[in-house]
Parts: sequence; structure tokens; C-alpha cells
Amino acid sequence: MVIRKQGALGIGSVPARVQWSTTLATSSGNIYQLKIVLQDSKPPIWRRLLVDSAITLQTLHQILQIAMGWQDVHLHQFAAGHAYYGQPDPEWDVEELVDEARVRLDEVLTQQQSTMRYEYDFGDGWRHKITLEHIVPHDPQRLLPICLKGKGACPPEDVGGVWGYERFLEALKDPEHEEHEEFMDWIDGDFDPDVFELEAVNAELRAAFGG
Repeated sequence: MVIRKQGALGIGSVPARVQWSTTLATSSGNIYQLKIVLQDSKPPIWRRLLVDSAITLQTLHQILQIAMGWQDVHLHQFAAGHAYYGQPDPEWDVEELVDEARVRLDEVLTQQQSTMRYEYDFGDGWRHKITLEHIVPHDPQRLLPICLKGKGACPPEDVGGVWGYERFLEALKDPEHEEHEEFMDWIDGDFDPDVFELEAVNAELRAAFGG
């Protein structure tokens, strides 16, 4: 595990999404169908995406933030085998970290059913399993990236990881729970763990990546 400095965000904060570079290089790759599963989540949370295989891992990170529903206010990293990829910071890295901006997705996932890991927020430890389900030839007419399907709402930022999220949902369901009112105030009384808005996700992907 690469240990890096942790960003901070106060409970209840809802920041504007970080502004990313949205320039995508002309593709020389294929189309990858990826399934992203938030590990140990109850209820299940997952997304299925089509992306250009020639994108960098940095761009994949940006796509995942939108598709999953995160706000990109914490650190992250990818891992495949014994290799780690992210945003290098010599002052804080304790292991060699490959610059994600210099690595293409198809250099890491090379064949169908190959997998990698994506961790977001080292404090809460949101771990995602990314599986390359299918590879199809590049189609210049195909709008990419695009989310095909998904299930489950994104947990609130800073809720405490999967176990904190379970406690959060239990408290919302039970008006007698000691944390019910605190959590209701935190989310303004509006959260449905079963809602996934596919059209809204794809609209944001189009806005971010010029589709």
C-alpha cells in the first residue's frame, strides 16, 4: 500500500467538483467495457462503462469520479499486481508510485477479464474492483466515455467507509437511532441508497469530455 498525505473535508461539506483537463488524445485503441464494483458495499454499488482503451489512468480516474458519484476531494491510487499508479509526490510517497498521467489503460488491462484496483479516500478506504469485461474495435462514431448501466447511489463523502455507510443507512431508517437526527441534518433529509441517475451521469460525462 502506498501511503500518502490525506486531504481533509469537514463533515457535511459539499464541494464543487474539481475542474479537470478534459482534452482526450486522438484514439489509436479499442473500446473497453469495464465493470466497476465498490467492494464490500451493502447494498451493492456498481457501474458499467464504455471507454477508449487509449486513455491514461489519470483520465480514467476522472471518469470514475463522475460515474461513481464521488467529488474528487481526497487522494486516490490504482493498483495492478505489485504496481501502484497515481499522482507522485516525492515528499510524501513511501513507495515508488508510477505517474498515472503517463500510463495508458490498455498498458495495464491487456486482455478480457483482467482486473485492477482503484482506491479513493485513503481514510475511508473506498476500494473499487475494475474488470475488463469486453474488448471491441474502435468506432470513431461511438460516443465515449459512456455509462451503460449502474446500481446504487454513491455514499456520502466522509461517511466513514463501507462500515460507516452501513451505520449511516441504519440510522436513517430508524427514527429512534441516536444518530438519526444528526445524519438527517447532514444530508438535508434527502438520500435514497437505491437511486442511480444514469442520464445525469452521462450528461456530466458529456459535459466533461466534450461528447
